[in-house]
Amino acid sequence: MLRIASANINGIRAAHRRGFGEWLAERDCDVIALQEVRAQAAKIPGDAFGDYHVALETGTLPGRNGVAVLTRQEPAAVRTWSGAALLGAPAGTGPTGPPDSPPALTPVAAPDHVPLARGLGPFVAEGRYLEVDLADAPLTIACLYLPKGGLPAHLQRPGRMREAPDGGARYARKMGFMAAFSRYLTRTRRAAAANGREFLLMGDLNIAHTPQDLANWRRNQSNDGFLPEEREWLGDQLSPRTLVDVVRRLHPDQDGPYSWWSWLGQSFAKDVGWRIDYHLATPRLARRAVRAEVDREHRGERLSDHSPVVVDYDWP
Repeated sequence: MLRIASANINGIRAAHRRGFGEWLAERDCDVIALQEVRAQAAKIPGDAFGDYHVALETGTLPGRNGVAVLTRQEPAAVRTWSGAALLGAPAGTGPTGPPDSPPALTPVAAPDHVPLARGLGPFVAEGRYLEVDLADAPLTIACLYLPKGGLPAHLQRPGRMREAPDGGARYARKMGFMAAFSRYLTRTRRAAAANGREFLLMGDLNIAHTPQDLANWRRNQSNDGFLPEEREWLGDQLSPRTLVDVVRRLHPDQDGPYSWWSWLGQSFAKDVGWRIDYHLATPRLARRAVRAEVDREHRGERLSDHSPVVVDYDWP
């Protein structure tokens, strides 16, 4: 059995203050994909990744983005768009300093052997994507933090937006990313298959796919994250022969289970959320998924504005 989780932790330091370390130790996952680590190496807590090997791509934007994959064994291979990554061993197994010192992370070359799709160049240094081959299973794990985006210019209404109107720039950037990433995803999924590996893409995609995937879908039809073109793009990535939405396969008739809630008001208490964190697996792996849960809180406290999505795969 493989227990695999995806979690947008919205800052590794903040998540640890809320109990992420204890969740990590108690949940007994084999693989964890993290998004929004939001810290450069020198700012990461020494026990941030517990008893796991870590492959980390922080990107170059201080305090933003950053993705990581935690594994029981050191991964057989690591790939990033920037061609570089940081690797770390389980806490206590390498050089140690004071208890609050950062973990020992070693820079390594992590060349992407799949040609980078046209259009992804502007995102290479942002710490949005990392891919590892597991050493103990024929499985490639990909971790993605997709840009949040914004509204197209014709939907922007000053005074009704949290962000200042930008003429649709954030919207255009997200749509450009998605178009390029779609091409890349096909290439890297096929590369995994050619090497005899199943493929699992996890992460915060910042898109709710169907009305089942957010509580107030009617009032959100003109909001970013549920725009028709975003939903269509996500649907285009899925099929019985390519990638399967594992959580929806196991919960076909359920609203949710949601994985993100606003910090404002009673959204969390009333479960008025969005399902924007995904496990997208190749069909053979998806068929082996036996249980999917969202860990809404740990010991009564939210770890982030997102909650971990945990799936058990009947996989040796």
